[in-house]
Amino acid sequence: MFSQQQGLGKRIFVVAVIMLLSLWTLAAYAQDQAGQQGADSSAAAKPVIPANSGDAADSGKDVATKTTSLPPTNTPPSHVSDVKPDTYVIGVGDVLDVSVWKEPELSKACGVRPDGMITLPLIGEIKAVGLTPNQLQDQITASLGKVMSEPQVVVIVGSVNSLSFNIMGQVYKAGFYPLSRPLTVLDAIALSGGFRDFAKQKKIYILRTAPDGTEQKIHFNYKEVIKGKNMSQNILVEPRDTIVVP
Repeated sequence: MFSQQQGLGKRIFVVAVIMLLSLWTLAAYAQDQAGQQGADSSAAAKPVIPANSGDAADSGKDVATKTTSLPPTNTPPSHVSDVKPDTYVIGVGDVLDVSVWKEPELSKACGVRPDGMITLPLIGEIKAVGLTPNQLQDQITASLGKVMSEPQVVVIVGSVNSLSFNIMGQVYKAGFYPLSRPLTVLDAIALSGGFRDFAKQKKIYILRTAPDGTEQKIHFNYKEVIKGKNMSQNILVEPRDTIVVP
C-alpha cells in the first residue's frame, strides 16, 4: 500500500516538473517574440538616408548658386517704360540715349536743348523736338551713313522731362511734377500740398506757351471754382505749364 502511494507521488512530481518546464519555455518564447517585434518597429521608425544624399545636397547648393548669380534687372520709371518709340514725341528737356553699334565714342546721352536741338559726334547739331525716337533714329542713321559704312543706331528716351509742369509761389511743395496722367489745376494744387497762409487764392494764373511761341496768361480763381462757379477755369494742365500762386 505504501509503495503504491510512493509511486503515485513520483508520477505527480514528474508531471508537475514537466508542466513547469513547459510554462517556462512558453514564457521565454513570448519574451523572444516581443523583443524581435520591438527591434523591427524601431528599425522601421528610423529614417532611411539615401546613398546619394550628399550628391543631392551638393546639387541643391549648385542651384542656389546659379539662382543668386543671375544679374539684377533694372526697371525704368513707369513714365519712361510707357514711352513708345514710334508714337512718343520728343520734347525740350528730354534726355536721349543714342547708341551706335560697335562705336562707343559715338554713343552718348544728350539732353534736348530749349532750341530743340541735340549735338552728336561727327554729325553736329540735329533737331530732335517734334520727332519720335524712331524718326530721329532714322535721321541720325542717314547722317552717319555719309561718313561711315552701314551704321546701326538706336535712340531711347532715357528720361521724360518734357511731360511735366511747374507750380511755384505760395504752396507747400513747389517744383516740377510729371504729367503721367490727366491733371486739372485743382489736382495740381492738391499735389503741391495746398496753399500757404498768405496765398492769394483769387489771383492764381497759368503761364502757357502757345504753338506759335507766344506766352498766354490764364487766370484761375480758386475761391470761385471750389464753390462750383466758373468751372471752365479748372482746365487741364499741359506739358511745360507754369502755375503761379502769388
